[in-house]
Amino acid sequence: MTITVGAELPGFTTVFTRADLVRYAGASTDFNPIHWSDTMAAALGLPGVVAHGMLTMGTALRVVTDWIGDPGRVLSYSVRFTKPVVVDEVTGGEVTFSGVVTAVTDGIATVTLEAVHADTKVLGAATVEVAVD
Repeated sequence: MTITVGAELPGFTTVFTRADLVRYAGASTDFNPIHWSDTMAAALGLPGVVAHGMLTMGTALRVVTDWIGDPGRVLSYSVRFTKPVVVDEVTGGEVTFSGVVTAVTDGIATVTLEAVHADTKVLGAATVEVAVD
C-alpha cells in the first residue's frame, strides 16, 4: 500500500445512545453520573448527559484501524478532550469521525483524526502513529 501525505482516510458517522453509555460504563467501570443523569450533568454546568471521553477516543481510532486492517500496527495514540459529546435521551449524540495522513517517515504514518459533534470539534490534537511497512 502506497501512503502519501494528504491522503484522506475513510471516515464514518455514529450515534452514541444512552444505552451505549450504560454498556461502556459497565465495561470501563466509569459510573460517573454525568454519563447517565441529566440532573447531575446539569448540576455541574453541562448541557446534558455526556459520552465518556474514552469512548469517543476509542471510537475515533477505528478510522485508523479500519483503514490499516491491523490494530497491532498502531504505535501511539494521543488526544485532548476539548468539548463534550452530549447524548440526548431520545436522539442520542451523532459524531462524525475522519482522518488524514499528515506525515510518512521511515515506515511510520502519522494520522491526524477529527471528531465533530454538533458542528464542533470534540477532540483536539488527535494523533496516531501507525506502522505502514
